[in-house]
Amino acid sequence: MNEPLAERIRPKTLDDYISQQHLVGENGALTQHIKRGIIPSLIFWGPPGIGKTTLANIIAQESKRPFYTLSAISSGVKDVRDVISKAKQSGGLFTTKNPILFIDEIHRFSKSQQDSLLGAVEKGWVTLIGATTENPSFEVIPALLSRCQVYILNSFSKSDLEELLERALHEDSFISKKKIEIQETEALLKISGGDARKLLNIFELVVNSEDEPIKITNDLVLSKIQKNSVLYDKTGEQHYDIISAFIKSIRGSDPNGAVYWLARMIEGGEDAKFIARRLLILASEDIGNANPTALIMANNTFQAVNTIGFPESRIILSQCAVYLASSPKSNASYEAIGKAQALVKETGDLSVPLHLRNAPTKLMKELDYGKEYKYAHNYENNFAEQEFLPDEIKNTKLFDPGNNPRENSLREFLKNRWKSKYNY
Repeated sequence: MNEPLAERIRPKTLDDYISQQHLVGENGALTQHIKRGIIPSLIFWGPPGIGKTTLANIIAQESKRPFYTLSAISSGVKDVRDVISKAKQSGGLFTTKNPILFIDEIHRFSKSQQDSLLGAVEKGWVTLIGATTENPSFEVIPALLSRCQVYILNSFSKSDLEELLERALHEDSFISKKKIEIQETEALLKISGGDARKLLNIFELVVNSEDEPIKITNDLVLSKIQKNSVLYDKTGEQHYDIISAFIKSIRGSDPNGAVYWLARMIEGGEDAKFIARRLLILASEDIGNANPTALIMANNTFQAVNTIGFPESRIILSQCAVYLASSPKSNASYEAIGKAQALVKETGDLSVPLHLRNAPTKLMKELDYGKEYKYAHNYENNFAEQEFLPDEIKNTKLFDPGNNPRENSLREFLKNRWKSKYNY
C-alpha cells in the first residue's frame, strides 16, 4: 500500500477531527462559520503536523465548495494566477460558495507572491485559507493579513496522540488486520515531537518492520528509529528545544552556549530571519535599559540578515549573540508592561484625569480640560511633580529599575524626582 497511514486515516468530517475544540467544537468559531455557510479568509497558525491541511479540506467538503491547493515551496506567481483564474470560472463573485484556495506554508511566499493574492481575496473570487508554522504578524504582508482571520491551532496533547494511535489500530484497513498490541507509547510520542503525521509514519514503519504478533514497546521503537540521525529538525520538536537553549544561554550570559546553539541552527538550515527576530525580542525583554545599545545592535542585525543572507549572515548573527550574551541583564521593562496590562484588565477603562486631557476647543477648556497641568519645561530641572495616573490607581509604581549600573543611574534619577511619591 503506497499511501501513508497518515493519509489513510485523515479525518473527513469535523466529528472525526481530533483536538482544536476551541475551533471545531459545538460552539467553535469554525463550526459556526460552516453552519452559517459563510467562510471568511483564514490563516491557520500552529506547529507542524497538527491538522491545518486536514481542517482546510474538511471546511471545503462540509461547505461544498470547490477546493484548490498550492504549496508555497513549489509555487510561483504564475501558479497563483492560474489557480485564481480557474477559481473565478468555477464560482460566482461574492457568493457563499466561493472556491477555497488553500496555501500550505504561506509564510514562504515572497511579498510579490502574497501581493498576487490580494485582488482575488478582496474581490471575493476565492476564500483564502493559509497555513503557517511562523507568526503571521511577521511573515504575512499587512494588506493580506488584514483581510484574514487568524486562528491559532494548539499542539496535540498526549491523549490526542494516543487517540490517533488507537484510531489507526482499529480503523485502518491495513493496520487493523495485524495482531498489534501497544504496550508503551513514550518513545513514539517523544520522537514525533507532537507531530501527528510523523507519529503515524513512525508507527507504520515500526509495524511494517516486524513479524506478527507485534508488541509496540519503547525499546522496539528506539531500535527501529535512529532518533539522533538528524542534527536539527527545523519543523519538529528540536526547532523549539534548540531555540529555547539558544535564548536561555544568552539570558544566562554564556556566549559559548549561545554560539554553539546558533551553529546547530545554522547547520540545520534554520531561517536567518527567525534567529534575528528572536535576538531582537531578547534584546528588549532580557537586557532592556541595562544596555540600551543591545536593542540597536539586534535591530541592525535583523536588517542586515534581510539584506545579506547566508553564509555571511552567520558572522553577523554570531557577533550579535555574543554581544547580547555579554551584556548586563534586566527584565524591568518587561515586568513593568506585564504589571501595567494586568492592572488595566483588573481596573478597566479608567477616566483620564482632567489636567492630562487635551483641550483643543473652547468648550473643553470651559470643562477644565487641561486645567492645572504643569508643563515640565517651565520648572526647574524640567520637572514638576504631579499625578499621571487615574485617581483610582494613583501612586501605583509599575516600573522598578534593575540592579545594574545603568538602571541604578535611572533609579537615582527617579528617586531624586519622586522623593515624596514613589519608593525608588
